[in-house]
Amino acid sequence: MKDQQTVIMTECTSLQFVSPFAFEAMQKVDVVRLASLSDPELRLLLPCLVRMALCAPADQSQSWAQDKKLILRLLSGVEAVNSIVALLSVDFHALEQDASKEQQLRHKLGGGSGESILVSQLQHGLTLEFEHSDSPRRLRLVLSELLAIMNKVSESNGEFFFKSSELFESPVYLEEAADVLCILQAELPSLLPIVDVAEALLHVRNGAWFLCLLVANVPDSFNEVCRGLIKNGERQDEESLGGRRRTDALRFLCKMNPSQALKVRGMVVEECHLPGLGVALTLDHTKNEACEDGVSDLVCFVSGLLLGTNAKVRTWFGTFIRNGQQRKRETSSSVLWQMRRQLLLELMGILPTVRSTRIVEEADVDMEPNVSVYSGLKEEHVVKASALLRLYCALMGIAGLKPTEEEAEQLLQLMTSRPPATPAGVRFVSLSFCMLLAFSTLVSTPEQEQLMVVWLSWMIKEEAYFESTSGVSASFGEMLLLVAMYFHSNQLSAIIDLVCSTLGMKIVIKPSSLSRMKTIFTQEIFTEQVVTAHAVRVPVTSNLSANITGFLPIHCIYQLLRSRSFTKHKVSIKDWIYRQLCETSTPLHPQLLPLIDVYINSILTPASKSNPEATNQPVTEQEILNIFQGVTGGDNIRLNQRFSITAQLLVLYYILSYEEALLANTKTLAAMQRKPKSYSSSLMDQIPIKFLIRQAQGLQQELGGLHSALLRLLATNYPHLCIVDDWICEEEITGTDALLRRMLLTNNAKNHSPKQLQEAFSAVPVNHTQVMQIIEHLTLLSASELIPYAEVLTSNMSQLLNSGVPRRILQTVNKLWMVLNTVMPRRLWVMTVNALQPSIKFVRQQKYTQNDLMIDPLIVLRCDQRVHRCPPLMDITLHMLNGYLLASKAYLSAHLKETEQDRPSQNNTIGLVGQTDAPEVTREELKNALLAAQDSAAVQILLEICLPTEEEKANGVNPDSLLRNVQSVITTNTPNKGMEEGEDNLLCNLREVQCLICCLLHQMYIADPNIAKLVHFQGYPCELLPLTVAGIPSMHICLDFIPELIAQPELEKQIFAIQLLSHLCIQYALPKSLSVARLAVNVMGTLLTVLTQAKRYAFFMPTLPSLVSFCRAFPPLYEDIMSLLIQIGQVCASDVATQTRDIDPIITRLQQIKEKPSGWSQLCKDSSYKNGSRDTGSMDPDVQLCHCIERTVIEIINMSVSGI
Repeated sequence: MKDQQTVIMTECTSLQFVSPFAFEAMQKVDVVRLASLSDPELRLLLPCLVRMALCAPADQSQSWAQDKKLILRLLSGVEAVNSIVALLSVDFHALEQDASKEQQLRHKLGGGSGESILVSQLQHGLTLEFEHSDSPRRLRLVLSELLAIMNKVSESNGEFFFKSSELFESPVYLEEAADVLCILQAELPSLLPIVDVAEALLHVRNGAWFLCLLVANVPDSFNEVCRGLIKNGERQDEESLGGRRRTDALRFLCKMNPSQALKVRGMVVEECHLPGLGVALTLDHTKNEACEDGVSDLVCFVSGLLLGTNAKVRTWFGTFIRNGQQRKRETSSSVLWQMRRQLLLELMGILPTVRSTRIVEEADVDMEPNVSVYSGLKEEHVVKASALLRLYCALMGIAGLKPTEEEAEQLLQLMTSRPPATPAGVRFVSLSFCMLLAFSTLVSTPEQEQLMVVWLSWMIKEEAYFESTSGVSASFGEMLLLVAMYFHSNQLSAIIDLVCSTLGMKIVIKPSSLSRMKTIFTQEIFTEQVVTAHAVRVPVTSNLSANITGFLPIHCIYQLLRSRSFTKHKVSIKDWIYRQLCETSTPLHPQLLPLIDVYINSILTPASKSNPEATNQPVTEQEILNIFQGVTGGDNIRLNQRFSITAQLLVLYYILSYEEALLANTKTLAAMQRKPKSYSSSLMDQIPIKFLIRQAQGLQQELGGLHSALLRLLATNYPHLCIVDDWICEEEITGTDALLRRMLLTNNAKNHSPKQLQEAFSAVPVNHTQVMQIIEHLTLLSASELIPYAEVLTSNMSQLLNSGVPRRILQTVNKLWMVLNTVMPRRLWVMTVNALQPSIKFVRQQKYTQNDLMIDPLIVLRCDQRVHRCPPLMDITLHMLNGYLLASKAYLSAHLKETEQDRPSQNNTIGLVGQTDAPEVTREELKNALLAAQDSAAVQILLEICLPTEEEKANGVNPDSLLRNVQSVITTNTPNKGMEEGEDNLLCNLREVQCLICCLLHQMYIADPNIAKLVHFQGYPCELLPLTVAGIPSMHICLDFIPELIAQPELEKQIFAIQLLSHLCIQYALPKSLSVARLAVNVMGTLLTVLTQAKRYAFFMPTLPSLVSFCRAFPPLYEDIMSLLIQIGQVCASDVATQTRDIDPIITRLQQIKEKPSGWSQLCKDSSYKNGSRDTGSMDPDVQLCHCIERTVIEIINMSVSGI
């Protein structure tokens, strides 16, 4: 078999193949070039040329007629043309019919049958028969032999076989056989598809030569034949004889048409068949178009297969490499061997051998003096060297290539060479370093190990020079530091990830293979103390952003902070981190937030329990203020451009995260008897938090997760800066309307100074026009441009409370205040609260601080009483109240955690055993009680504001105007007059203030339903019930706790509950309301039997009118309520025996009304019944209660009759 294989591989070496010149001439039908061919070259193309000359052409142009004459002249002197003409004179139709019959016969009798219709009887062998036969018989002989091979191929199921055939092996008749083959395929294309013929020719001797001649005579079929052969080919061509023959045949085809060689290679990759062919074509292409300096096509092709995104291709080619190493064949004939040899030659070609005395000096003195090393890599070779390194990494790591000693030696020499200080040089050094880590087996001898140590020492020494000269921020020095830190902390998996990330490929690296490298790093090159000291001296990355890729100093510092190396060796890192935060820009680098988090952890948590002082220092308050320098007066923003918005946002994130972590670790710190310093409230007041958050909102894409992280911290620590209404207001201020207003902005608006605004406010008592003009212009300014005017606006708010100030001025000031609230809320609130204090003569006003207002939010409501009837300013006041209530909750929670570290001493003082959690529970309950009292007090004060003053009552303002004035407008008999009276009452300042307060109470009730429960258990004037029920949409939640309120022992709470329920039933006529109303009626019936006369009068007089509302909302309660009223009347009558003659008629009437209500409808309309004026002179409580019962019944009857 081996001898046969050798013969097959050398069978075509002596034959004449079609040259690329001749094939191109045939493709283009270039007659001039065809005429220049030699006779042996022309002989191969005769079948096609003869057919071209004899057959009728489709092209009838004059130019083709001239070309055809040239072809005829060219063929006239060739003797073999006559035999080809004779072949074309045969009746091919009859031949095709006989061939079809023969195929049917073979199919019927089996492929091995010797019967043949095409060739009846053979007297001699095929060769002699072919020699003595005429043209028709020659065609039949070749056709019969070819069909036999094709049939055997179709029956072989992909198994390769070699068919010995005299007709295709005799060197004397090869050309005549080829002529016959070409004519047959051309004349019988349906019987002999060219792809099937090509497949059959692979199984005979000289098949590649026949195939090339066949394709040369049908040049348009080149791509079809190549694709067919590749598609039917083996996945691994070098594993079988058939695969190698197929590869050789396709290589001959591509040599004949080299312009299509790369396209054929693309077909190989697409089908994942014949990998050896792809490599062989690449080798042929590389030799033809050698490029000394650039990356060769071989490197690009193999790298693309192994490092591409197609896993199928990667696995296919990796299998080719692995299988190729396992074969025990003659190495020089293997495509894999040829590829490795070519790669090694390319590698050696960029490594000039240079004597380097410098290396010998730096190396150990025991190094042999005649050691020559590769050094001084040329700049034009650096890119190619990097590509070769990555390719060898892929071959060894992905495809499993085992380098020979020669390859390993040359690779090590290349990796330890010294490139020039360019960005490409930095990349090359990084790749070399990672390759040393990934494939430590390349270093096998002590000399090689010493060479590597010298090279690593050179890396450390030259790192700063490379970074300064190349202009690349991410240098290999950071990678060295990072790897050293990983080795010290034994994070071998992190080193493996780093290596794979740098090389750009996922390769398998055993942690055990890094043991020797770990020893070198941790004991010889980078001790932990050296790493820590060196890291602090590394300069920060200028303008650090996500656009700067690679391994940076920040990665090293992050790992050192995680391993607590700085605190362990008492090295201060605060200044480095502060400088790096200052040197940042967008887009945000993803390592900055983890760096801040781990830095904060290193400040608060000691490295070990044995040394609680081993922590880093926090950033000082002065350094933080320097970041925001130029920010005058707290939130009054005039930001200096010295520090970027990124630096300011990062410092804000640091402060908020530090404070949150400090509170979260209070217990741990107290146990360790440590109390890190918290940042002062005065510092926080000077940072424009809301402005920075607005800036971050517009840069969300560039800031990554920083904006969402800041929002989370704000919601936890500064909830008053996360009010939903504020966000909605900001959307309006920054939307399309704002852009339109900016388009209307004139120079006049920009020219108004705060001083002019102050002068205009001073003239308000006599002239409103100037103030109106200025503040209208100010509405066109952006929020940050309005900041200089904030103090003037707030300080003059008290003047706007005087009578005669136009409503438009008040509304415009409110609008400006809301705009300012989006950028400087905290300072604005303090200024506004101080400005709205009541002015008392001879009493100096107190100036409140932010801290005062968070401790006692009710200070906001201790403002000038005139604010309570000025809706625009009341809106501002309510906004501040809501904010400070939220701030107070956060303040008390933080205070509780801050003082938690005092608990151990309290427990020791109390001396309670096993009850260490009791003080904490008590403190939490006290805090919640304080907050509840604070919220309920605010609600009670606001409800009190809703009541009309004595002056308003004198002017005829109805306290429950919100509900009853609307009803009077609807039910009045004189529509015009009623409408005017309703509008006068509804469109007043009190009504507007009531609406604003109801909106705030609704928000508070929804945020915490317990506030609603507490307020209603405390109670408030019943005059406000129509207002609260109709004006606060969330009042329906009271239905949940009214049964509990009715069950209270205090009579006042029971009365308030029934009155509240009566209004809720009208507003929310729900099944739940019906069940609670039925409960209330039952409770009233029960109380009737247990209350004394005085308490009965006190309870039923205010609650009987509520029964009318129950009947109006729920008619099914009519019977129960009427029975209750009669029962109450009977009880009252039994207690006044002396007045029986006066009471009995009332009881009788009530019973008659209950039995026949329709008969009493006229009586019920009597004015005396409506007004309840009968027998009112009696002062007896029971008598009065009976009359009240009668009026209640009459109202129920009136209601039911009018409803009918």
